[in-house]
Formats: sequence, C-alpha cells, structure tokens
Amino acid sequence: MDECRTCAHVFRNPRPAPGPHPGEEAPEAPAPGRLGARASARRHRAAARALSPALEPESWLDVGTGHGRFPEAAREIHPYTSFDGLDPTPRVHRARAAGRIEEAHRGHLTDPAVLARLRSRYDVVSMLHHLERTPDPRAELRAALTVLRPGGHLLVEAADPDSVFGRLLGGRRIAHGDPYRLHLLPRAALLAELRALGCTIVATDRRETHRPGAPAGAPALTLPAPATAPRAPRTAPTAATAADHAPTPLLRRTRFAHDYRVLARTPPSPA
Repeated sequence: MDECRTCAHVFRNPRPAPGPHPGEEAPEAPAPGRLGARASARRHRAAARALSPALEPESWLDVGTGHGRFPEAAREIHPYTSFDGLDPTPRVHRARAAGRIEEAHRGHLTDPAVLARLRSRYDVVSMLHHLERTPDPRAELRAALTVLRPGGHLLVEAADPDSVFGRLLGGRRIAHGDPYRLHLLPRAALLAELRALGCTIVATDRRETHRPGAPAGAPALTLPAPATAPRAPRTAPTAATAADHAPTPLLRRTRFAHDYRVLARTPPSPA
C-alpha cells in the first residue's frame, strides 16, 4: 500500500490488472450472529435515513449490493421506493430471488453496456463501502452520476483514514487488515472530487456510521496474521464481542467513528 503525501489517499500499488479484481473475488462472509445482524440492520436504516423519506424517491440502485441486505433494511424507511441491485457476483441474483431487490444487474457500473442500460434511471444511487474495493473510484463516481437522473442523490459510505483509529493504526495497516480493500479515501478528498464533478454536498456524517470492530480488532491489525487461519465454529456472543459493541453508541458520535457518510446531489436539469 502507498499513501499520497498531498491528500493522504491510501491505495494499493501497483494497481490491479484489468479484469476481475480482488474486490469482487472476496469470499462470502458467514452469516452474522444476532448482535452483528441487529447492528448491521441499524446501520443500514441509518444510512437510508440520510435521504429524507419526504423526497419519496421512486427508484434506487444499490451498487455492490451483495446479498441485498441494505435494500432490505432501507425499504423500512422508504416503503414506496423500488430498489434495484448491482453486483459482479451471483449474490445479486440470490438477493432478487429472496425479494430484497426488484431488479438484479450483474456486472460493473463502469461497464459501457451496464451504463447504457441504466443511464438516467435512478433517483438515488448508494455505494456503501464499495468505492474502496474498486480499481478506479473516480470512474465509479462518474458512472454513478451517469445512471442518476438530474437532481438525483448519491449516498457514499467509506472507511475514514482520518479517524482516531485510522491515525493510531495508520491507513496502510487498516488496508492490510482487509486484502480486498484497494483504497482508503479521505473524506476531504471525496468531497473535493464530488464538487469537481458538479455535485452539491447535502450532508456529511460520522455519527451514525461507526461499525463495531476497530477497538477489539486493533491488535489484529498490528500483528502479522498466520498463513492459514481456521474458521472457528459459531458460538454464543463472547465477552469480547459484547465489549466491542458496548461502546459503539459513544464512539460513533466522535472522531473515534471509523466510517463516514456523504450525501451529494447532482445538478438539476437545465431550465
């Protein structure tokens, strides 16, 4: 991993070769336990609330949707919105079969065929921890604006290398802790890029995006991992797991929160 000294953008160097990249080859994570599932659903609902239900978006595309857990939770906040999903893996079809999304699109947002099919179709596009797993985040942002209608909204969540934990552990260490993460984008850099693309920043937030894991996971990021780590059988929540979740309501309201959220609006159509 390398880090830009000017903007603190952490990126994998050399860049992935064209074709399937590590971010789309990540193995399926095991189903979360009760605590993890509840926390994930809460975070997803909080992300959906970033866009006021009063706006009543008709159509929403979740990019990198995986199993469609975010659209499933977001529908509780936006019950009259049609949610579609885009993902390079077969998981998107399983999300459609499970009823979590209306339409399943398999592929990459930057694929010209996908862009031609989805151009100007959506009122909202969400990218939750998607940009950091793509070879070219700038191209992904441009593609997202292409599939949005004029005046549409783009919702982005990403790990924050400027958080307290990011500074303590170092952006490179955080990235090494996830081999499928290709970038760490500072919030200021993302905001500047969105403004350069003509977007208006509607809101930014650290308060609701904190994910449990950084406090308890910090030692794992500072010690070398074994070459092969057998997966432990699922058990009841441990004291360590409970301790990891317990401080979350406090941490997410401070710079200890290690994620950030940005809501941006595209320019309206010319009069």
